[in-house]
Formats: sequence, structure tokens, C-alpha cells
Amino acid sequence: MSTQVFVPIETKKKKHVVMFPWLAFGHIIPFFELSKSIAQKGHKISFISTPRNIDRLPKLPPHLASSITLVKIPLPNTQGLPENAEATMDVKTQDIEHLKTAYDGMEVALTLFLEKKSSNADIIIYDFSAHWVPPIAARLGISRYFFCIFNAWFLAFMGTTEALINGLEDRVRPEDFLVPPKWVTFQSKAAYRLYEANWILGAAGNNASGFSDTYRAGKAIAGSNAMIIRHCNEFQPEWLKLLEELHRIRVIPLGLMPPSLQNYTANSTKDTFVSVRDWLHHQKKGSVLYIALGSEVVLSRDQLGELAHGLELSGLPFLWALRKPAGTDDDAVELPDGFEERIEGRGVVWRNWAPQLEILSHESVGAFLTHCGWSSVVEGLAFGRPLIMLPFLVDQGMNARVLADKKVGVEVPRDEHDGAYTRNGVAQTVRMVMVEEDGVGGEEIRETAKLASAVFGDKQLHDRYVDDFIEYLEKQEEKA
Repeated sequence: MSTQVFVPIETKKKKHVVMFPWLAFGHIIPFFELSKSIAQKGHKISFISTPRNIDRLPKLPPHLASSITLVKIPLPNTQGLPENAEATMDVKTQDIEHLKTAYDGMEVALTLFLEKKSSNADIIIYDFSAHWVPPIAARLGISRYFFCIFNAWFLAFMGTTEALINGLEDRVRPEDFLVPPKWVTFQSKAAYRLYEANWILGAAGNNASGFSDTYRAGKAIAGSNAMIIRHCNEFQPEWLKLLEELHRIRVIPLGLMPPSLQNYTANSTKDTFVSVRDWLHHQKKGSVLYIALGSEVVLSRDQLGELAHGLELSGLPFLWALRKPAGTDDDAVELPDGFEERIEGRGVVWRNWAPQLEILSHESVGAFLTHCGWSSVVEGLAFGRPLIMLPFLVDQGMNARVLADKKVGVEVPRDEHDGAYTRNGVAQTVRMVMVEEDGVGGEEIRETAKLASAVFGDKQLHDRYVDDFIEYLEKQEEKA
């Protein structure tokens, strides 16, 4: 008679993971979502940001509240930074450099937090701007992971770790960024336009904080154990391999991290959206254009006017989420005289917070006019909405080139030198994407975007990427 031996199930040791994102909600939210996924696996999270940013986070699910500690570190008073400004959405674009100075001022408080024995941090996941975090964490024996919330082609376009630290080295003219760099040996449309290239040169130069953005990113990568990135092998996988070659470290894709509509916790102002929701319900399937340009894009009076007139000229129903960016004057969103009266019934201009996921998922929405921020792109294509692309900042232009090449969207035509666009260009692009049926224009774009949702909207696929990363973390910590 054999004796049955019961082997207890091995219990994994809980890890303490510190999360430290840059002060922009396009960064904070992906860090927050990753925090929830890690906590779901039984690990402890300390999510660190400023008091006002912590207070603006979505509510934690009740079952994770005991696993995630929200840690508030105040920003030091900084010359050039408006009072109560704690995120990029609170300041003008030209004042973001002062926000970086204030962010660097969090170093002492973060160091004290990590040094506390009660903290006992095992891992820190940090952003591009926190170039000073890796040496502190290394001294304390804490594992370090750089989280790139952008996609792989944006970072690979910048070159090696050393090139980032040294200000992109020999690329010193706007013209140097108008074609893919020499290390991109595969076919790609990833490049900037002349009117966008000055942004890159600015990012490579020191700002008021004393450091360039490229230096910050280079040091953040150089001091990491591995890079994690919001990208996947099912869409443009060659860039992931190139990143590993350029930076000579392990690059771990997190998937595209599409948000879940089911778990979507909307802002309390959602209750005021009821009239717009009712309007959407009464529109024909696929007939409505949704327009949203993010919280940081500030349009000039001319840009705003041409966009408004273009929407009017298109003759199509639209819902425009148009909010005054913080730090701008009250007339920053002043629409042309009589515009709202002329489009009444056909178009809606919504000046409050808009539940973007709910809107994009609505069957009446037929396309998405977007600034091409990576989060917005993922959300739009997750629901199969073709993109009408009007990029302005950072990675947005390059995203637009790659996505146009994949035929999931069309860029609004612009002047190569100053980036100006016209009302006719807006109207023609909108109509081409939404109503043309010539087989090589709008119809093809609509069909390709719908097919892309099989990748961008596959929540199970992308959840597996995150699970694989957490499993990697656990195994690495066991070895340590």
C-alpha cells in the first residue's frame, strides 16, 4: 500500500514594486494600469506622484485598495511654474521645462522613501524623465525597469543609448530627421516632417532644468536592468528587435495595454453627458466623426478656425470634445462667429470631460479625428475606427506616418514648412475616410481599421504580455 505524499503548493514571495511616472497623465495612467495588473498577481505597489495628481487618479477597485498605496510627494516651489501646477495639463507647453525642474526636486523625498527599512522596496519602475533614479536604486539593491509608454519606432528613431545621452550626436539639422535613420534597415515610413523636426532638436538641447530630454531618456535606459515598452509583436515587431540592438539590453513588450470598457471608471462629470449620449443614439450607424486632440495640444486661433470650418464644410455629423487646455487664455478655444449656430443639430461641441471609450465604442461613430498620441491611437483602433490624423507634438507625427502606411488612417494635408492646414483639406480628408467608396480610398481605410481591431482590441492577447512581464519579474527576483 503506497503512501500518498502531499506537497504544499509553493507560494511566491510578494514583491514590493515602486512606480514613479513622469508628471503627465499620458504617462501616469499607463503606469497606474500596470500597477493594478501587478497588484492583481498578489504583489504590493507604492504608486508615487504629487498630491494633486494622486487626487485626480481614477478610483482603485475595492479588491486592490489594500495592495496599492498611493504616495504623495509634494513638488517644490519652482520659479516659472504656476501655482498648483503639477502636471503637463496644468501648464503651457513652454513651461514644461520648469515642471521638469520641479520633478527633479522630488529626488530627496523619493530617496528617503526608498531608504526606509519599512519600505523594503524590491523593484522600481520609472519613466524617461527620472534619470537620477537608477543610481539611487542600484545603491540600495533595488531592481530597475525603465517603462517607455511610447511605441518602439519612436524610441528607435532616436538611436543608441550613447546618442541619446550625447544629444543625438551628429544629427544637428531639421533635415536629418526627414527620413528613417541609417540603422533602420527595413522598409518604413517612420520620419518627421520639416515643421515637426525642430521639436526633436529642442528635445536634444538642455532646457531650464539643466538637462535635455534625450539625456534623461539615455540615462534612464543606461541604468535599467531591462526596458519595458507599450508595443507588441503583432504590430511592427521589427522595431522591438532593433531597440535591443541599439540599447544592448533586454526589451520586454507589455502589449498595447488597451483599456477595458467594462472596467472603465469614468469621471463624475459623466452624468452631464446624458444629452450627448442621447444625441449619439439617434445618429445613423457609422455616421458620426469624433474629434479629440488630447489635453496638451494648444491650437492657434487660425488652426482652430480652419478645423471648425473644415468640419462644417464636410457636411457630416460630428462630436467635438473641445476643452480649454490648462494654462491657456480663455479665448484659446474661441470658435468662429456663428459656427455653433450653423452646425446645430448636425454637430455637437462638448466643452467638458468626455468619456472617450464610451464614445469610440458607440456604433454611430464612424471615424476618429485624432492628434495621434499613442494611447488615443490604441483606443481608436481597438474599436476599429479609421483615423483622420492631425499630429502636433513629440511622437505624434511619426505615428501618423506609420499608421498611414498601414492604411488604417489618413493625414490631413499640411504645408511642409509651417504645418498649416486648410478647411478644404480637413473637409476632403474627413469625407474621403468616412463616405468615399472607391475601393482604394475611404472604403479600404475603413476596412483595414476594422481588421486592425483584431490586434489592437484583443484584451486577452495584451493581458498575456503583461502577465509574462510579471512572471519575468518574479523569476528575476528569485534569482537575486
